[in-house]
Amino acid sequence: MSFDNAYEALTAAESDSESRWAFGTGFDDPLSGMDTTLPDGVDGAAFARYCLMLGDDALIASQRLTEWVTNAPELEDELALANIALDLLGQARLLLARAGQADGSGRGEDELAYFRDEREFRNVRLVEPPNGDFAHTIARLLAFSTWRLALFARLADSRDPVLAAIAAKGAKELAYHREYTAQWTVRLGDGTEVSHARMQQGLDAVWPLVDELFVPNATDREMVAAGVGTDPAQVRAEFDDVLEQVVAAATLQRPEASALARVAEQTGRDGIHTEHLGDLLAEMQSLARAHPEATW
Repeated sequence: MSFDNAYEALTAAESDSESRWAFGTGFDDPLSGMDTTLPDGVDGAAFARYCLMLGDDALIASQRLTEWVTNAPELEDELALANIALDLLGQARLLLARAGQADGSGRGEDELAYFRDEREFRNVRLVEPPNGDFAHTIARLLAFSTWRLALFARLADSRDPVLAAIAAKGAKELAYHREYTAQWTVRLGDGTEVSHARMQQGLDAVWPLVDELFVPNATDREMVAAGVGTDPAQVRAEFDDVLEQVVAAATLQRPEASALARVAEQTGRDGIHTEHLGDLLAEMQSLARAHPEATW
């Protein structure tokens, strides 16, 4: 069987109606049939940590967004947020599978998603706090999707063909995520007095966790040197430009830098999280941990 691109090969198994990404249902390895040989000079353990960082960002963001199902203000937006969550879950699935393969441990998606403890997760802290109101969620998703799109656009040139394929397809999804949230930011910000106030409050609430997105850690630096990763600090200018345009169109005020919380020496990338991640994981992992060998 031939494919037009590597991502089609990664996701070919998804056409099987019996294949689902849910604990206990059974599914094929999404990397099945792919050449997963690491590029020359790339350390497998470090590359696995890098994939976990990107995969955990998507997994936790997806989990939070699914909480809007049955709770969104309109059916159309419930569907939109659910689809964005599914996009991110698909990215998480591929990245976690790549991590388990790269480090030689053989750990699959289920094991990495459901059987790691809080300190083993490597996601940025922006995705962890509760959703708040709709404007709060829009503000967080605007920041997250703008940052992640800038990263993935650069990762499409990664020396690792698997990561490059994931990033190229993911960038198309993230472009929609950014557009959706930008439109809602303008609609709320330039709307009524109440909607304007709520959108401003949403931006103010998420902004203290934004700076962390652009701080490279040791794994980032190692992967940049190996030609498979990208430096998050290099996307700050693009992020700022996009946010300035959206905030201006929404007649909002961008939070002042002086009001931002100082980035701690250790961040979510180091396994240091907010108090909210533990509760989120307890809910997400409860079934798998209660019945670790269950299938149906």
